Amino acid sequence: MTVDAGAAASADIRLRTCPLCEAMCGLQLHVEDGRVTLIRPNRDDVWSKGFICPKGTTLGHIHEDPDRVRVPMVRDGETWREVSWDDAFARCEELLRGVIDRHGMEAVTAFVGNPTAHNYSLSRYVAAFIAMSGISPIYSSGTVDQWPKNVVCQLLYGNMWQIPAPDVARTHYWLVMGANPHASMGSLLARPDVLGDIERIRERGGRTVVVDPRRTGTAERADEWVPIVPGTDAAFLLAIVHVLFADGLVTLGDVADLVDGVDDVDAVAREFTPEVVSHACGVPAETIRRLAHEIAAAPSAAVYGRIGLCNQEFGTLASWLVDVVNILTGNFDRPGGLMFGNPIAWPISSLPNPAFAEGAAFGRFHSRVRGAPEVLGQFPVSCLAEEIATPGDGQLKALVTIAGNPVISAPESQRLDDALPMLECMISVDNWINETTRHAHVLLPGLSPLEQPHYDEMIWSWASRSAGKWSPAVFPPDPARPDEWEVLLGLAAICLGQPPTTEVVRGLDDAFFSGLVAAKCADDTSPVFGRDPQEIVAAYDAGGPDRMADFAVRSGRWGDGYGARPDGLTLQHFKDEPNGIDLGPMVPRVREVLRTPSRRIEVAPRYITDDAARLRARLERPRDGLVLVSRRQVRSKNSWLHNVRVLMKGKDRCTLLVHPDDASRLGLVDGALARVASEAGSVEVPVEVSDEMMLGVVCLPHGWGHDRPGTRQSVASEHAGVNNNHLAPGRLVDAISGNAVVNGIPVEVVPA
Repeated sequence: MTVDAGAAASADIRLRTCPLCEAMCGLQLHVEDGRVTLIRPNRDDVWSKGFICPKGTTLGHIHEDPDRVRVPMVRDGETWREVSWDDAFARCEELLRGVIDRHGMEAVTAFVGNPTAHNYSLSRYVAAFIAMSGISPIYSSGTVDQWPKNVVCQLLYGNMWQIPAPDVARTHYWLVMGANPHASMGSLLARPDVLGDIERIRERGGRTVVVDPRRTGTAERADEWVPIVPGTDAAFLLAIVHVLFADGLVTLGDVADLVDGVDDVDAVAREFTPEVVSHACGVPAETIRRLAHEIAAAPSAAVYGRIGLCNQEFGTLASWLVDVVNILTGNFDRPGGLMFGNPIAWPISSLPNPAFAEGAAFGRFHSRVRGAPEVLGQFPVSCLAEEIATPGDGQLKALVTIAGNPVISAPESQRLDDALPMLECMISVDNWINETTRHAHVLLPGLSPLEQPHYDEMIWSWASRSAGKWSPAVFPPDPARPDEWEVLLGLAAICLGQPPTTEVVRGLDDAFFSGLVAAKCADDTSPVFGRDPQEIVAAYDAGGPDRMADFAVRSGRWGDGYGARPDGLTLQHFKDEPNGIDLGPMVPRVREVLRTPSRRIEVAPRYITDDAARLRARLERPRDGLVLVSRRQVRSKNSWLHNVRVLMKGKDRCTLLVHPDDASRLGLVDGALARVASEAGSVEVPVEVSDEMMLGVVCLPHGWGHDRPGTRQSVASEHAGVNNNHLAPGRLVDAISGNAVVNGIPVEVVPA
């Protein structure tokens, strides 16, 4: 998709925000004859200022992908047929109502995938679908990659989605754990050009340290790489905390009057000395002490932990300790430290959960088969297969998947692949017939990223600046098809026993929107506090995500408050500024964010600190055998982009990384196949010998395994790779969050 300079100069240039990750980069799309011919960075974008990654250049390929499903599909046995939208919804109604009438709503569940967070309609309407349909509990990719973060934020700050992010733009010391921005930019950190930030930290005299079992591309750019045994990050951080207390380095800074439980943290960390944890972590005691002193001495510092900390054995303890170290060193809610984003348009997730008004409670109900406790309303995603496959009262008979591919992303994924054909009803809202949706009875296609507007919803909550950007659709969708939000509400209507007509869908939309308005009018921090909700509802002639986005802007910090602030913002201001609006960097705002019952930072919740006993036992476990970790890649995004041919060019990227000494000991040869086996299963994969791995640890990328029959992803099938979730035992979860353990899995590796 390249053209010469003359052709580019004559093309119609459209501005667009890339919807593929949290970097939210601004793009210039050159369009000729209804096709994207070239994508370049938008140097005038107020947010990304000309930064772009390889994934952002592929939106035209995604839109034009001949494998993308564009009309509804119904499966009869092994055969798919195209149908009208009316016929598709009629089949959904027949199947879904049949299950509900025979087995009740408890036989119905949903799986919500990660792409929903990056979609204009889905990001705003998944909550409406769940609330309106009555489906509970649901499953999601959240219990694979981030549930510990949500647990920590619910307990410490009173809202599971108020997640603080490092202010890397102003920090002098950045400690990165379990994250690789080289491959994925930020994660729960919205920031373009994160690797450039590492250079800028160095230019102002600061340092970046990466703690990771692998010398990632981020570690290559950093000032120091500290290898660590997978699954021991919590012990390492507790030793950091121990040093802070033992050496008199604790200072709470500007939040000193808000923090409860500091002495309890001290008590938990007392026995986790650097010497005690050193062998288990593989990090010298003197290194741990030095890093603790460096964090405390820096003019500003930010400790950042992401997916590698979440999806391990002690994910919640490790995620909690990231925030604890920032708090104890005076680096919380201050420039250069860990801060809460300050979005111009507040997200739905920022509204408090009334169920937790008196404090969070977990284990309110348990899964039918395993007895797993719910955590924040969800069970571990690995429970889904057994709940479908095990007969008895409450057996799942119907599943709705929304932009998700759990057959690839769920631990012990073969069990789910085997279970899905047992369903009486499976409906998928998705754009491809992939490893999961091939089992669906009805496939309801969404829009391509270029067929709909875009304004990121939740992601600005952990952005390094208060900015916003609105992009119009590049190509008009088929006017005869419903928008994605209408698809979701149509399915909700069916669950409620109502026909999925336009009138019913609009009624559900109005009811959901009215509830949001009423909640905001009751919020004493909102510019519409005390207003009559119906006055605001009446200001709109049409519904949908535009109405919700406009409301979020107008009732936000800089909004016009529906006339209360004549100079305030509305969504139209963003439509009039195609390069975006930037209102400045993060600001201290923990006092307005806090929603704990005490309105204080509850830094040592017993629910988390009691788990330290389990960690103490882990320290006695011998270090023998190999363990497996996963990795992200620059030219990939989970399982999403493997059908984009330009990203699949070059060498095989689904390889097993092995340290040279481990390879020599095991008889493994670079480029030859190895058999990797765990208690859950085995795969055969090419070996890549590399000293970027620490001894005793091997690494597979996640998101691959496109070798299943019945899919329609021609490029992905040519580059199938292997699914590392075949090796992840479903029973392995972080005990207090239910998050899957996919890092630190014991494996055996032999030549194949």
